[in-house]
Amino acid sequence: MIGNRLNGLSFSFKGINWATYFLEFIHKNVLLGNDFQNLMVRLNDLLRRKSNYYQDIRAGVPAPIRLFRLKRPLIMDNPSSYLDANQKLWDQKTEVHVDSEFYDMKSFLAGQTSLKEIELPLLGDIKDKSLLHLQCHFGQDTLSLARMGAQVTGIDLSEKAVQTAQNLAKQLNLSAHFLASDVFQLDKKLEGQFDIVFTSYGVIGWLPELKSWARIIDHFLKPGGQFVFVEFHPVVWMFDDHFTRFDYAYFNTEAIIEEIEGTYADRNAPIKAKAYNWNHTLSDVIGSLLERGLQVTHFQEYDYSPYDCFNHTVKTKKGYQIKGMEGKIPMVYSLVVNKN
Repeated sequence: MIGNRLNGLSFSFKGINWATYFLEFIHKNVLLGNDFQNLMVRLNDLLRRKSNYYQDIRAGVPAPIRLFRLKRPLIMDNPSSYLDANQKLWDQKTEVHVDSEFYDMKSFLAGQTSLKEIELPLLGDIKDKSLLHLQCHFGQDTLSLARMGAQVTGIDLSEKAVQTAQNLAKQLNLSAHFLASDVFQLDKKLEGQFDIVFTSYGVIGWLPELKSWARIIDHFLKPGGQFVFVEFHPVVWMFDDHFTRFDYAYFNTEAIIEEIEGTYADRNAPIKAKAYNWNHTLSDVIGSLLERGLQVTHFQEYDYSPYDCFNHTVKTKKGYQIKGMEGKIPMVYSLVVNKN
């Protein structure tokens, strides 16, 4: 069907006949028995490499062309596909992140907290409170919470991250429990309820939908418990990597499937892997929690990031902002929700 629709079509860019490449690529991969999802990812990579990259007009640096973003139903037919890919990616990231300047392990081991000025006042006094930390990476924030006196349990998809967190807890002689699990399956692996559920910065974009996320939060919160959430603002994820234009929808219309290289903590790191991400609107976040009968008691947006994890940032008195957009776009938001 695809071949028939493109039959006779000829269009060129930089001397390349894209219709010919497209048809030959489809034909070759169908004969090889590749499924459509992998076919589109590989085709996207082919076109990106053949185009030799376009130039970012404002910044004057190369940025990859994204020609295909695959809709969620293609991957949700096999939920383990995105979980396996993302776990492998975060296993690789963990090995790099532990030794990176970004995570400053030397200062952390010396006693410095990894928690930021946004979440600390929202958490308040957590001494002797039970706390569940979702998507905890390799445990710096979880162990910072343990240093504040909380009885902590950290959850992450990456086995490598959980092993690293366990080793850190032992090294620092801190009491903490870590478990490797998909967030959506956590109620099958962990028992009990907690005074606080906490998660922060770059977490929900790895989840395909938020109704199940809200269900897990509700499930593990004690009556009277509190959910504390700090996340990068969805407006940030609409931009291309260099903040020159909107490349992605604000709404969760499709999965963003990409072959990525490097990591935010070290852009030259020898990491190359497939990643599955989703954009989630503020109404998705808040609405999913309200549907569980939870009560929003705090919501705030911030025009800076406490982390220098984006391209073209400038350091300001507040934190890190995008050059030329200082004070013009939201970059982070915070949310506190109570369970009555």
